Amino acid sequence: MRSNRAKVRAVSMAATLPMLAGALALGIPAAHAADHPLRDLLSGTRPAWATARADKGATSDGAQVTARVYLAGKDAAGLAAYAKAVSDPASAAYGKYLTARQAQARFGATEAQVAAVKSWLTAAGLKVTGVTRHYVSVTGDVAAAEKAFDTQLHDFAKGSKTYRAPASTASVPQSLADAVLTVTGLDNAPHMATHDDQLPPPDTVFRNAGPLSSYYGSKTASTLPDAYGKKIPYAVKGYTGKQLRAAYGAGKRTGKGVRVAITDAYASPTIAYDAGTYAKRNGDAAWKTGQLHQVLPKKYTDTEDCSASGWYGEETLDVEAVHAVAPAADVTYVGAASCTDGDLLDALGKVVDSHLADIVSNSWGEVEAAQTPDLAAAYDQVFQLGAVEGIGFYFSSGDDGDEVAGSGTKQVDSPANSAWVTAVGGTSLAVGKDDTYLWETGWGTDKAALSADGKSWTDFPGAFTSGAGGGTSKTVAEPSYQQGVVPDTLAKANSAAGNRVVPDIAAIADPNTGFLVGQTQSSPDGKTQAYSEYRIGGTSLAAPTIAAIQALAQEARGKAIGFANPAIYAKSGSKVYHDVTDNPTGSGLAVARVDFVNGYDATGGLATSVRSLGKDSSLSAVKGYDDVTGVGTPASGYVESYRH
Repeated sequence: MRSNRAKVRAVSMAATLPMLAGALALGIPAAHAADHPLRDLLSGTRPAWATARADKGATSDGAQVTARVYLAGKDAAGLAAYAKAVSDPASAAYGKYLTARQAQARFGATEAQVAAVKSWLTAAGLKVTGVTRHYVSVTGDVAAAEKAFDTQLHDFAKGSKTYRAPASTASVPQSLADAVLTVTGLDNAPHMATHDDQLPPPDTVFRNAGPLSSYYGSKTASTLPDAYGKKIPYAVKGYTGKQLRAAYGAGKRTGKGVRVAITDAYASPTIAYDAGTYAKRNGDAAWKTGQLHQVLPKKYTDTEDCSASGWYGEETLDVEAVHAVAPAADVTYVGAASCTDGDLLDALGKVVDSHLADIVSNSWGEVEAAQTPDLAAAYDQVFQLGAVEGIGFYFSSGDDGDEVAGSGTKQVDSPANSAWVTAVGGTSLAVGKDDTYLWETGWGTDKAALSADGKSWTDFPGAFTSGAGGGTSKTVAEPSYQQGVVPDTLAKANSAAGNRVVPDIAAIADPNTGFLVGQTQSSPDGKTQAYSEYRIGGTSLAAPTIAAIQALAQEARGKAIGFANPAIYAKSGSKVYHDVTDNPTGSGLAVARVDFVNGYDATGGLATSVRSLGKDSSLSAVKGYDDVTGVGTPASGYVESYRH
């Protein structure tokens, strides 16, 4: 079974534009426009694909535009500086968090700024449709948008289709330069990342065929061909909380008193039943009344484009994994109205504005090339506001290795590339008899099918199928907490000045050594629904696992950890981490899998394959920091290290 990391549908996003070094910390700097002396440019608002060659002419003045003008707040530089100081164990301000109300009062947009932005937009002929702490949303025709942002909107060829975009960088009146962070929505090119998962839609039942191991190595594939000179075990049935807690040194911590939030899109209608049933069947503590909450939008959109039902399994995995590892933690699920950036930003904003949790797990993302600086600034502002409140955001690093196989370009994923979040990479995990931690490798899978005569593996070890996302960002500057830990060969791979490298930390992700999840699914004919369990993986599993481990660590600390990267890197090289490498046993590693061809029963036949471990595209897990597992995975002692 392949990974289940959800993909974001990015609106008003295109190919990556170069990001100025200051953009990371301060949002997008408004550059003075020499040819427009009373305007300030909003860098990154003209997408890279809006070229002269692709220009098809002016967009009709009457065409409609829906946009968001993000507010910079009254002290963007101060927000970034405080977010850094409050997260740094070496700073005198470490841990001196603000309440949500204090953060808004100190850094949020003033009433005067909001009024000035609204006045400017309405004067141009746009209609204000909403005002939040973070942005002013507007609608209107192209002519009004062009007047407001002093740019021409043209139609451009992008692939086989045509989309609207600014022909030049958008700008704002110089008097509003300090009030406006950026604008999104001037281009209307949707970008839907294709799911290459081999799963059937989650609304149809999925089952593992087996044979299956109950723990790593418990059942040997004695009748199948050797791999790497030996018989190999069958893939595990799916680890449970007891096994994961033992592997990552949970001890007696339960996450008591800690609040964890999960953001995804949409909402599973059976989550309460499924989570309760799963806990009962797999030895987890029963959910207490009021321990699981949902914060949902009034309505949902883009349900077809976003494959809404496909997000049900994502929510189910996240909720059950957090509870399995941190059974006493309070869990709040915040569902976005769709899988677009705007709606996911709204979900993150809800967590920050109401301080719904101290730890936020996010199992979704998109390739870095799909994120422009305008949206990066909007995301970073939310993450910085969270940091000053003591909220840490954890993002899965991706499931396609270096992304070359899927996108044709070596790149990392976003928002995991943000220097203000903890990017979670992935491993293959071997838990043996009596819940004993055996080893981990970096998650990267090669697959080879059983030959027709059953005597060999065809083209062994086969082709790359999936692996933990990682690598060096092309747009984000190297954060201070990575300096001295991340090797220059990685940090300076794309520029002499250094860039952000992903991930920061890692946990179980390989679906061949994955987690058992329980979900209500439909029968193949769609006539009935029933609860069933199956094994799942991906960095969609790693992110909630690390979030839950952090809940245990926060319980040990007795107060919020907040943005954890400075603390995570401060512990690098110590025994509190498993230093994960691709070859922990000195010889090749693989598991055997037998799968239902149709995903649920034997009527369509069986497919037998060998899955080699520790082969993550061009990425490698080595001693010390690496771009598959970061500083490593939590070991015995990690949780309690936060007591000091």
